[in-house]
Amino acid sequence: MDLKIDGGLIEAENAASLAALQADYNALGEALARRGKDIEGLTQKVAAFGVAIPSWGVGTGGTRFARFPGPGEPRHVFDKLDDCSVIQQLTKATPAVSLHIPWDKADDPADLREKAAALDLGFDAMNSNTFQDQAGQPLSYKFGSLSHSDPAVRDQAIAHNQDCITFGEAIGSKALTVWVGDGSNFPGQVNMTIAFERYLDSMREIYGALPEDWRLFTEHKMFEPAFYSTVVQDWGTNYLIATELGDRAFCLVDLGHHAPNVNIEMIVARLIQFRKLGGFHFNDSKYGDDDLDSGSIDPFRLFLVFNELVDAELKDAPGFDPAHMLDQSHNVTDPIESLMTSAVEVQRAYLQALCVDRDCLSAFQEENDALMAAQTLKQGFRTDVEPILAMARHQAGAAIDPVSTYRKSGYRAQVAAARPASGPGGGGIV
Repeated sequence: MDLKIDGGLIEAENAASLAALQADYNALGEALARRGKDIEGLTQKVAAFGVAIPSWGVGTGGTRFARFPGPGEPRHVFDKLDDCSVIQQLTKATPAVSLHIPWDKADDPADLREKAAALDLGFDAMNSNTFQDQAGQPLSYKFGSLSHSDPAVRDQAIAHNQDCITFGEAIGSKALTVWVGDGSNFPGQVNMTIAFERYLDSMREIYGALPEDWRLFTEHKMFEPAFYSTVVQDWGTNYLIATELGDRAFCLVDLGHHAPNVNIEMIVARLIQFRKLGGFHFNDSKYGDDDLDSGSIDPFRLFLVFNELVDAELKDAPGFDPAHMLDQSHNVTDPIESLMTSAVEVQRAYLQALCVDRDCLSAFQEENDALMAAQTLKQGFRTDVEPILAMARHQAGAAIDPVSTYRKSGYRAQVAAARPASGPGGGGIV
């Protein structure tokens, strides 16, 4: 295995913290036991829970106004895998990487597969890109892709998605995520019904190219880059798409793709109930699709989403197998640090949801005791599960304190010395 952080450093850092961690872990175990919870079982559950890393997340993001490059930015997909391996080595929470094509295209997929195997990484869902034009691309997506008025543009976008499937098969992926920026900026610019019909026809061709053991995830977004109308604007439209396409088509929920104050956890519950929840892109937001670090703005909302997921898991809900991935843009932080802490925050929300007393919650719900039902949920949310998270990392050979260990490793300085500095960036999210 091609480890990027010295294992001796991790061991030394862990040794300095282990006694205090063990004391905190034992104390929490006693407290949880009084509530009928087994800390060892919880530790095993969270150790088995992973969230995929987006390849683009290890680069510095940006806004519509500017992008300020950071030191040691990855030059290509192989550098990205190196950075992703550091996150996995220090957290053991991110075993897979999700690639974005054509950003991450390699001449030979076998080289990517070999590199990932050497780093103890796998590949999650493939992500297509028909929301921006690429060098040498014959036709433009300025006015849409899968729903474009020109059938030649639609064919080009369909072919790109089919190429993503072929490439994904070669590296061991099992899913394709499709998000489009198609829509309009002016009333009357497009016929909304015809645009949606064209989108569905295009997606049917893509769905038809799926291998039998693959899933297709379609992603809704309220606005941006189209601001008046968006072809796949909400979860209802997304559900219609997944239903129209077939049994292997599912809805992907990005936490930042909804209007402020939308009850995302209820959307999750509905999609679980009707067997169309495909998975998540985890991030956080204050205003819109901010792509901020998971749990940085509203950790309670993240917990409430996981409350629905754990409820479905414990009930063994039919067809329940969601994919988990981070989708963030890091503008002012070290991307590796942000992705590490975000992966831990997702695990934290999962653990807190597991700490909810389900029997009490159900009883209070049936008795219409609103106050006690809410208090039961909050008891789970207020549980400090940090000792479980840290112990799970320690037992897996990862770092008790990932960010501190990462900073002491000097990894960022090392890659900054080896990778040429990026020039000033213009606007653009990624």
